Amino acid sequence: MKILVLGGTVFLSKAITAEAVRRGHEVFCAARGASGSVPEGATLVRVDRDKPGAFDQLAGERFDAVVDVSKYSVNWVRDALEAFGSTTPHWTFVSSISVYADHATGSDELLPPLEDDPAEEFTAERYGSVKVASEIAVREAVAGRDFIVRAGLITGPDDPSDRFGYWPARLARGGRVVVPDSPDLGFQHIDARDLARWIVFAAEERVTGTYDSTGPVMPFQMAIGEIAGATAAPGTQLVPVAEGVLKELGINPWAGPRSLPLWLPREWAKMVGRDVSNALANGLRVRPLAETALDSLEHERGLGLDRPRKAGLTEQEEQEILTAVS
Repeated sequence: MKILVLGGTVFLSKAITAEAVRRGHEVFCAARGASGSVPEGATLVRVDRDKPGAFDQLAGERFDAVVDVSKYSVNWVRDALEAFGSTTPHWTFVSSISVYADHATGSDELLPPLEDDPAEEFTAERYGSVKVASEIAVREAVAGRDFIVRAGLITGPDDPSDRFGYWPARLARGGRVVVPDSPDLGFQHIDARDLARWIVFAAEERVTGTYDSTGPVMPFQMAIGEIAGATAAPGTQLVPVAEGVLKELGINPWAGPRSLPLWLPREWAKMVGRDVSNALANGLRVRPLAETALDSLEHERGLGLDRPRKAGLTEQEEQEILTAVS
């Protein structure tokens, strides 16, 4: 197959490219190339989707499948559809479970679609609404040929967010490790390599439709236990801290500075409680969590376990919590 990946230099799009090359496909990556190189065996076509006529140098090319991982712009999505939609038999758009309006109950109601607006702050809700608008654009342009994956937490080596990697990196250092005491919280994730494998499989087999595309739900505490079992230094002690205490101390959930990554307050609990049976029935396969943790730890060691991070607690911040609960 001849596949066009709109991206190909970072995390998921790079994993998709690598998987497609591994399976013997001819892969072109349309990207600026500023974020890194494409995997060996793929061809980089330098494209800046912010500029008019971004795809002019690919005019007349026909592809068996297109994969679009556009995060923030429905205009990017429409431009790609205009350039390649009419001639492409299979179109993958990587969306997000952020499209859902209610993460407290897990209903299937979607956020209202929103157009691009650089003047607006790009909140989580706006991100989800732009994804909704992008999904609509894809369905309108390539109806019956669309494969829309609503990804949840994407994990594995090369994750630029530093979220999942915080845990194997922290546990490998040992000592007393603060963990949220959230007995009712679930956990869902998808290793980028597994999602990439499914996306390429779907292009090969012409799988279509819209899917919540993450792994099965497991208790959050069990997930931390599995990550610890695979990566924790001998003698590591997990110290559960009540959510109320974490909030009082100004610890942020999910991601970012001064956070306990992947922890969610109750009003967001169903963000990690989606039913993925349809995806599993249509070819999605997930590796053991411990394997993702070990591979992520290897990547973290390459970067340096004590490096400044985009997400998680510093040693001083964690000590503040331990002192407060001792």
